[in-house]
Amino acid sequence: MTRTSEHLVETVDPQPIAHLRRQVPRVLSIAGTDPTGGAGIQADLKSIAANGGYGMAVVTALVAQNTHGVRSVHVPPVSFLAEQLDAVSDDVEIDAVKIGMLATADVIATVSEWLGRVDPPVVVLDPVMVATSGDRLLDKAAERALRDLASRTDLLTPNIPELAILAEEAVAADWAAVIDQAARVSVRYGVRVLAKGGHLVGGDRPDALVDSGGGTVDVVEFPGVRIDTTNTHGTGCSLSSALATQYARSRDWPEAVDESKQWLTESIRCGAALEVGSGHGPISHFAGLWERSASLARSPR
Repeated sequence: MTRTSEHLVETVDPQPIAHLRRQVPRVLSIAGTDPTGGAGIQADLKSIAANGGYGMAVVTALVAQNTHGVRSVHVPPVSFLAEQLDAVSDDVEIDAVKIGMLATADVIATVSEWLGRVDPPVVVLDPVMVATSGDRLLDKAAERALRDLASRTDLLTPNIPELAILAEEAVAADWAAVIDQAARVSVRYGVRVLAKGGHLVGGDRPDALVDSGGGTVDVVEFPGVRIDTTNTHGTGCSLSSALATQYARSRDWPEAVDESKQWLTESIRCGAALEVGSGHGPISHFAGLWERSASLARSPR
C-alpha cells in the first residue's frame, strides 16, 4: 500500500506511550570521526542538538579526512569500544541510538552484543558500506556481520548502492526499482527501511519509508527536489541521527521522517554560506536556529 505523507492520519491513545516520549531525548551516536566536523560523530552531535536532543558519542574509528575524502582510518581496540559503550549505558538512560561507521566484523560484533544487553528503545542504523567514490568500505566478513546487525535495529537508512548490498542485488536503476528493493530488504531483515533517492539522476529527490511489519509492505513517500550545491558532505550521517532524535520525541516514524527531511533540506540549502573546505562542504546544521535567532534579535522589543 502506498500513501503520501500528507494523507497519513492515525489516532493513537497517548497514555500507553506517553512515558516513552521525551521533550529532550538522550541520543547516543556510535560512529567514526570527521576532523572537519561535517560527518561522523561531529555531524551526529550537531544534528541531534539541532533536532532537540541531547547528544552523546562513542567512537568506533578515528578517521583522517576532509571535504575531499578519507586519507586513513585508525580502529581502536574493540575492548576500548566496549568500555566506552558500557561507561555511557551504566550511567545514562538512553532514549535512542544512531549507528554509523562500523569498520570491521569485530567492531560490529561488539556493538551487537552491547545492543543485546542494553536493549535501547530505538536503534537507527546508517549502514556505511560504500564510499563516495563507489568503493566498498567493508570486507565480506564485515558485510555479513552488518546484515546480521540490521535485523536488530528499528530503521535502516541506506543510500542506493548500500541498499543493493543489503539486498545482495544489482544497484536499482530508477525510483520504482529502489522502492521494490527496499521492500525486499524490509521483509528479509524484519526492519523499516528509509529508501533515499539522493543518487538518482534528474531533478526529483524522493524518499520513502518502507515497512513490512504489519504483514504487508506499507510505503509512505516523501517528495523532494535536487538542490544545486556541493555541500552534501555528511548528509547521510546527519539525516539518520536526526531521525533517531525526532522519533524519540514523537514515537511516530512518518512524522520523524517528515520533520527530519524539512530540517535537512534547510541545512543543505544554507551549507555554502559556511565556506568550509574546497571540496564537498558540510551542511549548515543550525541554519534555521541562527536565522530565527537573528530575526528575533531584529524584532522591536
